[in-house]
Amino acid sequence: MRMLKNPSGLSKAVVALLAGNIVFDVVLGLVDVRSLAGGDWDSADPADLGAGNLVVAYSMAFTVYVATAVVFIIWFHRVRNNAEVWASDLQTRTPGYAIGGWFIPIGNFWIPRAVAVEIWRASRWEPYAADGKGELTLLNSWWAFLIGANMVNWVSTKMYDAAETNEAYDIATVWSLVGYGLDIVAAVLAILFVRRLTSMQHAKATGMIPAAQ
Repeated sequence: MRMLKNPSGLSKAVVALLAGNIVFDVVLGLVDVRSLAGGDWDSADPADLGAGNLVVAYSMAFTVYVATAVVFIIWFHRVRNNAEVWASDLQTRTPGYAIGGWFIPIGNFWIPRAVAVEIWRASRWEPYAADGKGELTLLNSWWAFLIGANMVNWVSTKMYDAAETNEAYDIATVWSLVGYGLDIVAAVLAILFVRRLTSMQHAKATGMIPAAQ
């Protein structure tokens, strides 16, 4: 028999890590702006660009990104297990999809969102009620920006790999800058989504039985 588990602690960790991602997106976005304003990237002086510091910044950003993904998925799996307690018949995929769904090629474009929608419905006071007007707007907006950011970042990476001229590099940098912008919006929406869903589950759990610590 599944028991409710409090996701509040995990949600705070997720929010803090997402905020860290925003900070690094801003910093690295400013690096892109400087690169676009600096002109010839072929002859740039690494010391002037602070190449060593930039490598450290990218490494730290990647570490924070991985940590965010790991903690977010743990939180996501926990809220999915809670949804099983409240409305197991509304969950069309097993709890394992709250983890594995993120790693299924192509399927990860929609499976995690579908799982999130079912968790959201189970976490409402009335799980079986019809969706209210605009009720899923936050979730859908977060998902759209997340997918958009990932696709733009993939394109910018491919463009950087293929760049052989200053112009091609600048175009790739513009795409990279757009990607950072989308990342920031996606992270802000993710923070709102995590806080809202955690709050919904906390309210429902404390209205039924004490949530496990």
